[in-house]
Amino acid sequence: MSSVAAGRRHVGIMGLEPVGNYAVRINFDDLHSTGLYTWDYLHDLGQHKFSRAKQYIAALREQGASRDPRKLKPKAKQ
Repeated sequence: MSSVAAGRRHVGIMGLEPVGNYAVRINFDDLHSTGLYTWDYLHDLGQHKFSRAKQYIAALREQGASRDPRKLKPKAKQ
């Protein structure tokens, strides 16, 4: 089973770094920048964004997860 990133509804892009002529490294505002994204892969994401989003949400539901970050429980009064 592949890993599904939960709790990440509002991740933004801070920057892009070209890697040769074939890919980019994306710097996200959650401070990760691992992986290279080829132009073909990015094009595929754009072409299939709605079906991929449906698959992603279905996978989250199967795992009992959500796109929303976990809410902190209020501290009990003493």
